[in-house]
Amino acid sequence: MEKINKNSVWHHVRGLEPLSLCDWPGRTSCVIFLGGCNFNCPTCHNFDMAWNMEKLPLISKKDIQSFLKDRAIWLDGVTITGGEPTIVPGLGELLYEISQAKLPIKVDSNGMRPEILEDILDQGMAEQFAIDVKGPYEKYPALSGRAVTPETARKNLEKVFSLAEAHPDSFYFRLTKVPILTDEDVDTARGYLPEGFDLTIQKFIPPRRENAHADNEAGRQVGDMVD
Repeated sequence: MEKINKNSVWHHVRGLEPLSLCDWPGRTSCVIFLGGCNFNCPTCHNFDMAWNMEKLPLISKKDIQSFLKDRAIWLDGVTITGGEPTIVPGLGELLYEISQAKLPIKVDSNGMRPEILEDILDQGMAEQFAIDVKGPYEKYPALSGRAVTPETARKNLEKVFSLAEAHPDSFYFRLTKVPILTDEDVDTARGYLPEGFDLTIQKFIPPRRENAHADNEAGRQVGDMVD
């Protein structure tokens, strides 16, 4: 078996959904999942991908190339999601491989690495970015598992909003209404967006843990963070 460098993007390719009708609104796409995340969200529904990617099988470069070669004619695009794609080393190599199949690319992100998004945009390596706005800045410590402060969340998202203003066709924004968010919180987050943008509200999917204790622990952690 070929040994994969842990600093390679191919060490992080841990999932492939061959066909999705909802991940890229208006398009038929496949979804490539990259392991690893810079958040520790207690309500994460894809926690193994985010924090325990070694538990999931690798999907090789050869397999991705073969899949795209065979299926490109049936697809309108490729969604790259995670985890958090912008923290993955060598992300550009994966984007390049997809571009060889002449398919447009959408990248999902939490927006905390705006410089990576800007670089991808400037190099024309992706057509669309879906940015998850977690909620009001003051709740980001609870929502992210204390991964970021309100100040850091504000600074990074404001840079993303500036990119979106300059490239309005390349961005849209989403919010998952997790249990600690009120309707007022949603309105506050919506108010952050640049003029002309709306916030797509996504239904919360509870974490699929191995047992009920883990579910209870996730809920307890959220409660502790907002007390």
